[in-house]
Amino acid sequence: AALKGELRSQVSAALKEGRVTPTELCQRCLALIKSTKFLNAYITVAEETALKQAEESEERYIRGQPLGILDGIPIAVKDNFNTAGIETTCASNMLKGYISPYNATVVQKLLDHGAVLLGKTNLDEFAMGSGSTDGVFGPVRNPWSYSKQYKEKSVAKSHSEDKESNWVITGGSSGGSAAAVSSFTCFAALGSDTGGSTRNPAAHCGVVGLKPTYGLISRHGLIPLVNSMDVPGILTRCVDDAAVLLGSLAGHDPKDSTTIQDDFKPFELPNLNDVSKLSIGIPKEYHAPGLSSEILALWSKAADLFKNAGAKVVEVSLPHTPYSIVCYHVLCTAEVASNMARFDGLEYGHRSDMKDSTESMYAATRREGFNDVVRGRILSGNYFLLKQNYEKYFVKAQKVRRLIANDFVKVFRSGVDILLTPTTLSDAAPYTEFIQEDNRTRSAQDDILTQAANMAGLPAINVPTALSERGLPVGLQFIGRSFQEKQLLTVAKWFEKQVQFPVIQLEEIKRHDNDVFQHQKSTSFS
Repeated sequence: AALKGELRSQVSAALKEGRVTPTELCQRCLALIKSTKFLNAYITVAEETALKQAEESEERYIRGQPLGILDGIPIAVKDNFNTAGIETTCASNMLKGYISPYNATVVQKLLDHGAVLLGKTNLDEFAMGSGSTDGVFGPVRNPWSYSKQYKEKSVAKSHSEDKESNWVITGGSSGGSAAAVSSFTCFAALGSDTGGSTRNPAAHCGVVGLKPTYGLISRHGLIPLVNSMDVPGILTRCVDDAAVLLGSLAGHDPKDSTTIQDDFKPFELPNLNDVSKLSIGIPKEYHAPGLSSEILALWSKAADLFKNAGAKVVEVSLPHTPYSIVCYHVLCTAEVASNMARFDGLEYGHRSDMKDSTESMYAATRREGFNDVVRGRILSGNYFLLKQNYEKYFVKAQKVRRLIANDFVKVFRSGVDILLTPTTLSDAAPYTEFIQEDNRTRSAQDDILTQAANMAGLPAINVPTALSERGLPVGLQFIGRSFQEKQLLTVAKWFEKQVQFPVIQLEEIKRHDNDVFQHQKSTSFS
């Protein structure tokens, strides 16, 4: 119970009333991180720093001066956000040992609101991937692999003697953050979302994953992948909690010229009782090749849910969707090639011992520091940016991107409020099956339903919806109008309430419930 409450209504209230202290909450999460270490969700655990922050929070509560809802709340941050005094690696040999001299704006905002930073979470190297399997620290394991629900439905049917081979991936690239939230080791986590990297793992791990409108949250201190699409993402266990974090993070940042100029007013989500004035769009192009029959049925069922509740449900067309994944690949690799040029071994990060010449040192540094996936994307991007190819590929892709964005504009102008789509083509794949295909092929398949929202800069959210026949989470995606996060989250909250997604029954947590913090304070949240 101690780790399953909502931030605003339960956890924050319990902290204010003294039924639990920030230190107890922090210690409980740290104990769970240790007991679920096999998930490989964290790269760095900042135990000493976290306990110090929790003590400071406790003093504020004693004085009756908490900084807000997030004061004393344990959170985790994806390891591609800069954190002062804590290593930032991007899961790459290139940045092993790198400690940033400053905090990313989003990290600083969380700390300013009193949040307790537990550590940095695992990812695909430089966030290039859709499985959280390609980082130098090894793959992240999906907590649902060890859930009672999955074991009862899948492992029992497996004829494999090696039960270890049955674990499934988290999705990516923010798989560590999704696994951390799903396994109750923190209340919320930051991810990044360039083509679906927050929503994809959220769907596979049964948590809420919000990608805000481009420019609503500062990218300062987020190590860039694709500047024109990167957005800090929010992972929580319920929609209300995502709204709480958004309220703390959104708004103008003088250090990021792409952020909105207007002040952002945090909001509390209303309870939507009447959906009759809503128009829900079902894009026919999202019935993509490879979409499982199970997810298709769930998508239809969700549309019927809105229709039966009185909402207007209409089929819409986003005609340039079939070109979006190819367009995304060209633009993504071009910007990757540009962004990765900074890692040359001179100012920070890994430097090769090669001393024949400056040029050979550059080459050796990048060969040793980057994995095959990153090097492959750099090569592709530089090819598209060659003088003879620039107009043919990069400029043409920019034009197609504009057409894709215009498709969304036309649909929303037609009176549609929210688009409802699948988030992923299927539930989480077993690791042994996932690695049979290369990173590029997998990313093209897994990003197909999510990357268009990034290219159009629109807000989108994954809401966990049901368990598959294998006992694994499946989510659906809601895409909203630009800067209309309140409407998007309000509809997502209504849907969340209707579907009543089950809580993960993680046996490892139950086992440790008996020997960590048995006194009443730590178990009296609700």
